[in-house]
Amino acid sequence: MKSALWLGALLLAGQTMAATPAATRAEVAQLMTAVEKSGCKFSRNGSWYSGAEARAHLQKKFDYLDKNDMLTTAESFIEKGASTSSMSGKPYEMQCAGMKQVTSAEWLTAELKRLRQK
Repeated sequence: MKSALWLGALLLAGQTMAATPAATRAEVAQLMTAVEKSGCKFSRNGSWYSGAEARAHLQKKFDYLDKNDMLTTAESFIEKGASTSSMSGKPYEMQCAGMKQVTSAEWLTAELKRLRQK
């Protein structure tokens, strides 16, 4: 019985240690806010969505990756969750007024660089 309790405590400790770092959470939250407030359109699997819809989708992907301990940096979120469709493998794209259409990975990476320079 003691060994079962010890194993359970170890498993819980491991889950706590593997969680997404707070700094990563903060940067990803800033990126999602930037997407939502950008006024840009977000393309996913051939359909265009508003910034608010894009944020909601990216939040679901973040939650999944976070729950499965798959994130260490904001860059890992961009790479694993915010650049391509996990269903089709097609890249996400951003279209902002007066600018050329770019992949979401390009847009988010540039935005992350801008946020870090503040």
